[in-house]
Amino acid sequence: MLIRLVVFALFVLALAYGFSWFADRPGDISLIWEGQIYQTKLIVAVSAIIALIAAVMIAWWFVRLVWTSPHSVTRYFRARKRDRGYQALSTGLIAAGAGNPLLARKMAARSRGLIRADQEPLINLLEAQAALIEGRHDEARAKFEAMANDPETRELGLRGLYLEARRLGANEAARQYAEKAADTAPYLPWAAQATLEYRSQAGRWDDAIRLLEQQKAARVVEKPEANRLHAVLLTARAAEKLEGNPAGARDDALQALKFAADFVPAALIAAKALFREGGLRKAASILEQVWKSAPHPEIGQTYVRARSGDSTLDRLKRAERLEAMRPNNVESLLIVAQAALDAQEFAKARAKAEAAARIEPREAAFLLLADIEEAETGDQGRVRHWLAQALKAPRDPAWVADGFVSDKWLPVSPVTGRLDAFEWKAPFGQIEGPLEDGSAPASIETALKTLPPLRDVRPGSPVNDHRIIELERAATIAEAVRPAPAPAPAPAKPKPVESTASDKAPAPNEAKPFFGGLPDDPGVRDPRREPEPKTRLRLF
Repeated sequence: MLIRLVVFALFVLALAYGFSWFADRPGDISLIWEGQIYQTKLIVAVSAIIALIAAVMIAWWFVRLVWTSPHSVTRYFRARKRDRGYQALSTGLIAAGAGNPLLARKMAARSRGLIRADQEPLINLLEAQAALIEGRHDEARAKFEAMANDPETRELGLRGLYLEARRLGANEAARQYAEKAADTAPYLPWAAQATLEYRSQAGRWDDAIRLLEQQKAARVVEKPEANRLHAVLLTARAAEKLEGNPAGARDDALQALKFAADFVPAALIAAKALFREGGLRKAASILEQVWKSAPHPEIGQTYVRARSGDSTLDRLKRAERLEAMRPNNVESLLIVAQAALDAQEFAKARAKAEAAARIEPREAAFLLLADIEEAETGDQGRVRHWLAQALKAPRDPAWVADGFVSDKWLPVSPVTGRLDAFEWKAPFGQIEGPLEDGSAPASIETALKTLPPLRDVRPGSPVNDHRIIELERAATIAEAVRPAPAPAPAPAKPKPVESTASDKAPAPNEAKPFFGGLPDDPGVRDPRREPEPKTRLRLF
């Protein structure tokens, strides 16, 4: 509008300038026609020509108006009818969204009478919504099928058919509708997500990864979420390859760790695949990196038992190395306590387990104390006491998805089929409200105060006096809960004979590797003194 106003103003200025120019330069015009001489002023002749042009234009406009008046009148009434139809369509859609089937059906009939359905496909949508509200699902599905056959409403019709199939429990039909929509329009979030889940449930990891890459290219999902799903799909594919193709499993798991550096299932699969290939050091490095960011009991167990030929003392040292990486952590203390129990170092095992129970009094800590009591004293009364505390304690974390508890990680929920549904958390929360006597939540301080005295001592036990046991336990508790100092080299044990240069203890600042060194089991042959054929031991 502004441009037209500017053009009109410029035209008026040009016209005024032209008249002024002719007025400043007077002259006469003579015209001889049929022997007659017609003479007039120049300005009068120009004005007459301009007036004649204007009259011709006005006459042409009037003739054109009269000639096209029937079409104009028809178009006016058609536009008015269309506007009334769109008003009825808008009112019907609002009524359908509000859950008013009577008004929606009435407005659908009115809009169909005012607007042709082939010109406005939203009429089919309104009729389908009205049918859904009234519970006539067969009619609604027929409308959605008609929309699916129309190129303009294909995506809308496929979504309606997909939702109807999900409502009826026809998962195969829903999968086909979702895949058809994802193939034609991968930018649709609902189609891409549903297709991704269906392909994951069927174990078609390659197709799922390809679809996820298309989603990332179309920016359907945010980058952090896409990286997480990519890591989950790669880990699932690596788990299937672990038995028959360790190299492929290793590559997929390492790539998954690039997308999610703290993803525990990917780290475990990568470590197991490297163990089978003999890459012990690299596997240990991967486990250590994940342990530093997210301590997990499966990571700790795999790290401690990485080499099958090691003695229990070697495993205890590796467990203490994990504790040094994450001191005052429940998982670190429990790993050390279990390793100490296996090494028959009961005082250390008891101290670490009690320290873990002080930080987080949960089921695993009390069960471990029961195992220690069984192995050290054999007193069944004290064992039952710790088992009773474990029953009252909160449950240990586990892989949980949609209320389903699994002993291992799974990429898809077996309940809903949702991808990346499993979380490492406690299955159930602590019961709130008043509890009956004797059912209060477990506390390590209360458990220690109510611990029954030692009555029965197993023959051959390293201790035979309850007083000695309590004194040793009290002396080691303070050391267990104290922040771990920097590791210092152990002093060399005195030997009856002079040791050679090769048998000397390492320098104080020399880092002794945990993987690749000699095991501490005295029954294992020392290759420096007694060479033997090289053999490769596999943990799995």
